[in-house]
Amino acid sequence: MHSEPVALVTGGSRGIGRGICIALAQAGYAVAVNYAGNAEAAAKTCALIGNESRSFACQADVGKRADRERLVDQILEHWGRIDVLVNNAGITSIGRRDILEAGEDSWDKVLAVNLKGPFFLTQRVAREMIRLGAKLINPAIINISSLSAYAISINRGDYCISKAGMSMMTKLFALRLAEHNIRVYEVCPGIIETDMTAAAYERYTNLIADGLTPIRRWGTPDDVGAAVVTLATGRIPFCTGDRINVDGGFHLRKFP
Repeated sequence: MHSEPVALVTGGSRGIGRGICIALAQAGYAVAVNYAGNAEAAAKTCALIGNESRSFACQADVGKRADRERLVDQILEHWGRIDVLVNNAGITSIGRRDILEAGEDSWDKVLAVNLKGPFFLTQRVAREMIRLGAKLINPAIINISSLSAYAISINRGDYCISKAGMSMMTKLFALRLAEHNIRVYEVCPGIIETDMTAAAYERYTNLIADGLTPIRRWGTPDDVGAAVVTLATGRIPFCTGDRINVDGGFHLRKFP
């Protein structure tokens, strides 16, 4: 068994996932960098971590059962443990169609990757965590959701529903796993500067300047990584099932 704690980060090849991987590595974790199709980006994340013995890239589509099983088996064979699971992989609504026009193909794909996959990956990893028991260090499961879990976009209904479902999934596993000392959290990023938000950069920059978020700047993958590390390392030990908003205060509302 690997001597250091091990983290599995799904969708770890770029953007928020890359920020999480680097932050966990800096905090002393060996990191399994999961990716679905972009091997080059995953290799770059591993290179940024900088220690070949503490990272490796592992391909799997979390929406597919066989891939999930192979992913966990591969990590256990490589390192013998998984102390932290970060369910970060996700895709947005395909075509972003109005909910009166949305099709089942997008629904099936988005829900498979964003909710069904994380649910059953968590189930499998949780069983392994229970089996390994006291050998693990601060076992935790951290789900990366979105402000779309509660802020409505009628042209991304499937995405919003998948993230709202992840919020409930967090609570369900938190309650079930508390007796095994496995903590479960939801981290809710807001407007984060990544390649996925690049197309809307000017629009969001103007909205932020106009007060969309009380903290008037873009969020960064490092901001999300810092929150994940705080939870993963057990610095808030007497809580589970909670949501940590990393959104510059977007969730705050006031009377006009």
